[in-house]
Amino acid sequence: MDKLILQYLYTDVLIAGGGTAGCYAALNLARSTELHILIAEKAHIKRSGCLAAGVNALNAYITKGNTVDSYVDYAEHDAAGIARGDLLLTMSQRLNDCAADLERLGLVILKNPDGSYVERGPRNIKINGENIKPILAAAVTKSPSVEVYNHTSIIDFIVKNNTIYGAVAVNVLKPILYIIKAKTVLCCTGGASGIYRPNNPGFSRHKMWYCPFNTGAGMAAGMRSGAEMTTLEMRFIALRCKDTIAPTGTIAQGVGARQINSRGEIYEKKYGMETSNRLYGTVEETIAGNGPCYLQTRGISPKQVLDLKKAYLNMAPAQTLRWLEQGTPDHNNVEIEGTEPYIVGGHAAAGFWISTKRQTTIKGLFAAGDTAGGCPQKYVTGTMAEAAIAAENIIKYHQSSAVSDDNAINFTQIAQYYQQKEEKYLTAAPGIFTIQDIEDAMQKNMDNYAGGIKTNYKYNSAGLTIAYKAIAKLYETAQNLSAGNIRELILIHELLDRLTICRFLIKHLTARRETRWHSFAENSDYPTIDNSFYKYVNSRLENGTIKIIYRPIIKRGQYYEHTN
Repeated sequence: MDKLILQYLYTDVLIAGGGTAGCYAALNLARSTELHILIAEKAHIKRSGCLAAGVNALNAYITKGNTVDSYVDYAEHDAAGIARGDLLLTMSQRLNDCAADLERLGLVILKNPDGSYVERGPRNIKINGENIKPILAAAVTKSPSVEVYNHTSIIDFIVKNNTIYGAVAVNVLKPILYIIKAKTVLCCTGGASGIYRPNNPGFSRHKMWYCPFNTGAGMAAGMRSGAEMTTLEMRFIALRCKDTIAPTGTIAQGVGARQINSRGEIYEKKYGMETSNRLYGTVEETIAGNGPCYLQTRGISPKQVLDLKKAYLNMAPAQTLRWLEQGTPDHNNVEIEGTEPYIVGGHAAAGFWISTKRQTTIKGLFAAGDTAGGCPQKYVTGTMAEAAIAAENIIKYHQSSAVSDDNAINFTQIAQYYQQKEEKYLTAAPGIFTIQDIEDAMQKNMDNYAGGIKTNYKYNSAGLTIAYKAIAKLYETAQNLSAGNIRELILIHELLDRLTICRFLIKHLTARRETRWHSFAENSDYPTIDNSFYKYVNSRLENGTIKIIYRPIIKRGQYYEHTN
C-alpha cells in the first residue's frame, strides 16, 4: 500500500473521542470560550460510543423526594465504599441540569399530565432516546469553534516531563498519520471491551453489553505515558437478557420483574440487591443447579408488553425481534445471564485517577466519562456532568500560566518516530500469528485465569500469575504483527491497547487481597471483605514496571487535588 501521509494539526483543546462526554464537553467549551476545539473520533460523532443505538431512560436523575446526597449514598453503597465522595458529589449536583439541557437540545423526555417527568425508578426518568446521539452531534457541528475529524483514531499521547503536548492519530479509512499539537487534551475515548472471551462466539462475538469498538485506547495511552490509574479491579459485568445481551433494568424497573430460578423461587434478596450481587446471585443459583435464571414477566399486561417492545426498539431492537419470533414476555419469562467483564468508569469506578477538576496526574490531560475513575453510577447525565466540569476547568487552565510551552518538544522528531513505527507494521511480512490469533489467545487467557465467564468470574493468585506471564508474552508477539492495510493497522493498535489494559488489570486484581464485590472481583484466595483494604488500589508505570499505589478513601466533604 502507499506510504502514510503525514499531517500536522493544531488546536487549543483536543478532545479524544466524540461520544457523549466528548460531544458535550465540546458543546460547553464552545458556549463559553473562543478557544479552538478539535474532536478526533474513530467512528462518526452522529452514531458513536455507548449511545450509538440510543437509550430509553436517563438512569442518573434526582427524582422527586430524593436529593443529591441520597444519590451519592446510593453510589457509595453500591460500590461498597470504594468511590470518590468528592467526584460523586460534584457530578450529582449537575444531573438534573444536564437532563434539562438535553431537553432544550431536542431530546423527548416523557411527561405526566401535570408536566412532571415520567419516572422509571427511584433515580430514572423515561425518554425517547433513539436519536440522543444525533441530537448531541448536531449541536456540536453548529459550533463554529469546533472542528470534527471523524474516522480518526487516537493511538498515543505526546507527553514529556509529565506534561501533555498533543496526540498521535491515524485515519481509519485513508493512509494518513496525524500529529496533533494541543495545549490541553480531554480524554473521552471510553472504557475497554473485548479483553475477555465474550458470551457469544464467532460471527456474533460483538453482540455484547459494552460498545465493541471501545478498546480502552485513551486509558492505554495514558498508562503508557505514566498517568496514575485507579480501581481497575472493580470490573463491570452486566446482567443481561440471554443471547441478545439487552438490558435487564428496563424489565426489572419497568414492570417490577423479580429474579427467579428455574424452580420459580425468587432469589434476588437472598444475595443482596446491589448491582454486583444481582449478578452474583444468578451465578450462584446456576452453580447450585437451580438455573436457568429468569426475570419473572409471565402474566404482565398487554400494555406492559407493548411498553417493553417500544423501550427496546430505542436501544436493543434484537430483544423486541426475539419476542416477535419466540413469544412475548407475558407468556415466557426472560432468561438472564452475565456478560464478560469490562473496564469502565461510568457504571464501575475504573479509570484515570483525577482531581475534582477532572484533570489526570499528567498536566494538561483531563478525563471524563468512562475513562475517568472513582465516580461510578454516572450513566448518561453523569457523563455529561463530568464533561461540563472538565470543560470549565480546561478554560481556567488556559487562562492560567500552566499551559505548556510550544517550544519544549520537537514535533518533527515525534512525527519521524511514529511514521517509522507505523510503516514497520505496514511493510512487515506476514508472520506465523495473525491479529485475530493473538486476540483469541488474550481472551482465552483472561477467561481461564483472570476471572472470566468460564470460572464463574472467580480467580486466584496462581491463575493471575499465569495470566500476567501469558499477556506479557502476547504483548511482545504483537509488536511484530503485519498490517496489510489501514484497517489492520487500527486492529493492531486496538489489540495493543487491550493487552496494555490487561496487564494493569491483572496487577490490580492481585493487589486487592479481598472480595469486596462479588463477581466483579471474586478472589478465591480471599473470599471475604477485609477492612484493611478499605482504600483505593492505584497504579502507575515507572521505568517499565507497573507500580501499585494504595491511597486513602476520600469521603464526601473532603476534596482531593493533585499536588504532584
